[in-house]
Amino acid sequence: MNAPGTSQRGGTTPSRARKPDAADTRAALTEAAALRFGRYGYKGASVRDIARDAGVDAALVYRYFGSKEALFAAVSTSTALFEPLRGLPLEDVAEWVRDIVVNAPRGDEEVPHPVLSVLRSSDREEAVGRLREEITEVFTESFARRLDGPDAALRAELLSAWLLGATLMRMALRTPALGSAPPGALLRYLRAGIDPLLSPPDGYDRSGSR
Repeated sequence: MNAPGTSQRGGTTPSRARKPDAADTRAALTEAAALRFGRYGYKGASVRDIARDAGVDAALVYRYFGSKEALFAAVSTSTALFEPLRGLPLEDVAEWVRDIVVNAPRGDEEVPHPVLSVLRSSDREEAVGRLREEITEVFTESFARRLDGPDAALRAELLSAWLLGATLMRMALRTPALGSAPPGALLRYLRAGIDPLLSPPDGYDRSGSR
């Protein structure tokens, strides 16, 4: 996420000033809602709090989504949580992934993990295709354009694998080491794996060989 602010409930939220642009406002609301629903659940996340985190008036939630229920559905069935990657400074990506992993809800009763949503879908093929399209649009296309050097699309998709895998283990499998890792140690190992994807080591040519 971008530079976080501190919420009244003790969490960190993406508070920021936004221009009155429809696409920008909608993206801000989905990002803020993903964080609120993930941390506090459906009942604990109010429309007023979500709008404040997004830096907009609460009436815009109803203008763009119709209801709190519709906003929850939009966040729960998409990769809206990944939207900050479109503008997040590259040097902050590893820390952002760390924060997502640390703050991922235990169990998926609040905001289902995208992979779990696919596995539980009644139409698996359609759900897989939808998730593939979303990951392709956010990572393979949008985020990859921000990376210099060779194999940008591959490196962007590997970043998505880090993010999806780590959050799935934390949310659904609840493995003990990942679940209890101190934030500092978690960030250190994430940086070791993620930073080379953002800026590949010297000595690699466009064929991917040394």
